[in-house]
Amino acid sequence: MVDSMRILMVNYEFPPLGGGGGHACRCLLAQYARRGDLAVDVLTSSRGRQEAPERFAERITIHKVPLHKKDLHYWRQSEVLEWLWKARREYRRLVDEHRYDLVHAFFAFPSGWLCYRRGGALPYILSLRGSDVPGYNVRLGLQYRLLAGLFRRIWRGASAIVANSEGLRELAGRFLPDCRIGVIPNGIDTEFFRLDQRNELAGRNGPAGRLRLLSVGRLIRRKRIDVLIEMVALARRQGIELELTLAGQGNLWDSLRELAARRQVADRVHFPGRLPPEQMPELYRRHDLFVMASMHEGMSNAMLEALASGLPIVSSPCEGTDELIGANGVVVADATPENLLAAVRSIGGDPDRYRRMAAASRQRAEGFTWQAVADRYIELYERCRTSRDQTPCVG
Repeated sequence: MVDSMRILMVNYEFPPLGGGGGHACRCLLAQYARRGDLAVDVLTSSRGRQEAPERFAERITIHKVPLHKKDLHYWRQSEVLEWLWKARREYRRLVDEHRYDLVHAFFAFPSGWLCYRRGGALPYILSLRGSDVPGYNVRLGLQYRLLAGLFRRIWRGASAIVANSEGLRELAGRFLPDCRIGVIPNGIDTEFFRLDQRNELAGRNGPAGRLRLLSVGRLIRRKRIDVLIEMVALARRQGIELELTLAGQGNLWDSLRELAARRQVADRVHFPGRLPPEQMPELYRRHDLFVMASMHEGMSNAMLEALASGLPIVSSPCEGTDELIGANGVVVADATPENLLAAVRSIGGDPDRYRRMAAASRQRAEGFTWQAVADRYIELYERCRTSRDQTPCVG
């Protein structure tokens, strides 16, 4: 156990706002709450009026900056700017009132900007999550070019930088080749997400009848949900029995439902919206395969949940797949409807292969626990705190 530390964690999104970055932050806090040697203040955001600080655990407090937030899971540029303007005052107040050992920023931007603008007041580490890495989000191309200089200064000012997958580290390295970047992956609760008890030892039964596909994530352009809908339409034209559930919300909700109707697969493509966390394990267990066509991911939390639930995976080639997909799935070189459908059929049409992949998914998930992730971050905190020569640490 290390000496007692006090950490300021900064993340512009936190459940129910945002996506995977907020989820990962909350899971880390759940592990930190078990320790008696760590106190954490979290600076984040909320939708609506000012809220009193929220006690997450005995030694963990959440401070939320209220925003005029239109959508829970989609960030407009004006909302990011509003958060930066309001959060800088709260950041300054927290730093002035408490003696922190260091700051942990989820997302190099916008969160990391608060750390950078305070200069050498406190050492900080950056957790790269995806959209904060130039080249990741197609809708942010102009912003990446305009903010490239600021990004480089924020990154170079950090005591440590970690990405959540090897693929994201490679993407970050193309932006700033001389920067040392480590990797600390996402984790998964393998007790919460699990196989059906009847099949825990043997793996899931092979699919019977209509193949049930699942994709979980925000309904945004980067996820290429339209390709999955086109895959279902292609299957229908070929007389192949499958259906697809798209769990999540986003700014493309209406247009994707319209696409399903135009392709005459509205009865095969289901939009349950964003489900409460307690309903997610059962959702995975009701399906046969997990499918994803994203352009980019850091490391998909949803894919980890699918692995722990014993689902074989069919995915596009994006960040995180090297760590998460091997004998348990198929990564298609080109994520077209035709290629995705061929991969789905190759798994769903072979019961023996399906069972092997299902068992391999569960086995792989057991190598990613949030406790191990938390231990690696705490080790990094200690190394950065005790470093005297300002040489950057890595994860």
